[in-house]
Amino acid sequence: MVPDNAMGPIGVFDSGIGGLSVLRALLSELPQEQFVYVADSGHAPYGERDDTHVLARAQAIAGHLRNQRRAKAMVVACNTATAAAIRQLRARYPDLPIIGIEPALKPAAAQSSTGMVGVMATRGTLQSEKFRALLQTLHGKATFVLQPCDGLADAIENADATKAQALCERYTGAMGRFGTGAGDIDTLVLGCTHYAFVSEQLARLTGAGIVQLEGGAPVARQTHRLLQDRTGPGMREGALRATVPHVAFFTTGNVVALNAAAKNLLGLDISAGTLDL
Repeated sequence: MVPDNAMGPIGVFDSGIGGLSVLRALLSELPQEQFVYVADSGHAPYGERDDTHVLARAQAIAGHLRNQRRAKAMVVACNTATAAAIRQLRARYPDLPIIGIEPALKPAAAQSSTGMVGVMATRGTLQSEKFRALLQTLHGKATFVLQPCDGLADAIENADATKAQALCERYTGAMGRFGTGAGDIDTLVLGCTHYAFVSEQLARLTGAGIVQLEGGAPVARQTHRLLQDRTGPGMREGALRATVPHVAFFTTGNVVALNAAAKNLLGLDISAGTLDL
């Protein structure tokens, strides 16, 4: 049976602007779909708050996307929210495809030549049970240098370039030596979607040849697969012919910041709406 919301949008949410890096991958993978993006900037940062706070925010936004926006799928475009809330969201909405994001540890371990992988993430992500379980599955596959990046997502969210640069310097310096020699970190996992905004700064700090991995593309591919499984190729083709590419943007915080970020990362001129959730 085709779900009654099969023509609805794909809901995407993050603690703020970081999830735009995931939305960028979704737009590339599914260019004719419609999306609703919610930046919960008014309640950020998630990565430095407890799980109770993050879970409550995730449930509020998910309820809005499901009930008011009639989303046919949901992407939790935030590593911290995925770790804290994905299991509960899937239990609450068992008929809704819900896709989360996690740090790209497995592909990093597979491609590292030195066996040394750096992981930059929020403290909430690194301390989560979900992250620890993922790390355990890769025991012996690589050495992971875990770096909590307190304040970095918040600096990016608030467009504080000076503070973001200083924090990037502090955290890459704390991780050890980057390079391609024995004992060097040759692969860097960006374990927070916000960090895509400072990937160029990180590349300059870590040096040439250091691979950066983020999770947007795998999330987009998984979303595509789940939608095809749910509706079937015939319904997908009909839905695509009937719709016009479109993203509706909303925020619980600073509208100007979201508009600027969408322009900067996605090249889109938008006028975001506000949500009181």
